[in-house]
Amino acid sequence: MRLAGGILARVLNKVVLAVKPGIATQELDLIAVDLLKKEGVKAAFKGYNGFPASTCISVNEEIVHGIPNERGLREGDIVSIDLGVELEGYFSDACVTVAVGTISPKLKRLIDVTRKALNEGIKKAKAGNHLFDISAAIQRYVETQGFSVVRQFVGHGVGKQLHEEPEVPNFGRPKEGPLLQNGMVLAIEPMVNMGGWEALMTANGWTAVTKDGLASAHFEHTVAITESGPEILTK
Repeated sequence: MRLAGGILARVLNKVVLAVKPGIATQELDLIAVDLLKKEGVKAAFKGYNGFPASTCISVNEEIVHGIPNERGLREGDIVSIDLGVELEGYFSDACVTVAVGTISPKLKRLIDVTRKALNEGIKKAKAGNHLFDISAAIQRYVETQGFSVVRQFVGHGVGKQLHEEPEVPNFGRPKEGPLLQNGMVLAIEPMVNMGGWEALMTANGWTAVTKDGLASAHFEHTVAITESGPEILTK
């Protein structure tokens, strides 16, 4: 899983470097496909429950599961790139939200808060803590910054399957949920909305958008719980 995570991080970083005004999300997906092929790994999302692409690319008010298409990114957009990798039967999963050119201070703050919320959650991924200690830390930080966490979509366990138990919500009460143990691996992924937390599904049956049409950001790491503390496998 460390190997899968390292490959994913390299590929995702290179895809992010290609983000610029005018590039189509479909082009970013093709870049990822080429890089994954060169690394000798499989795209975990391609064909997963029928998903048609190798990456999930969500723009502005799209929260998660955006399908790459011919839409060109515009100056001032924000774009979330979510990628999963399979290496010899083991999976890793990560996401990052980045600016397209120059963005507004409000959007920059949304990205910064979401990234920091992920870090706050990861700090709690320690043996002896409860699962919802992660959830509560994310929710507390996000809401104190004036944003909201999405409720309909959550993080998850990851290992020999892309999605495993337990679910990892981005909201909850501390000291609740199963005890965390060394050896567990979790995909922790706060999805943070600029406005309300409610989401709607679009007509394609995959992509979720904010109900109020305001922007959303998404960060994710695959994190192992170890004796020496949380280890980010997709860093």
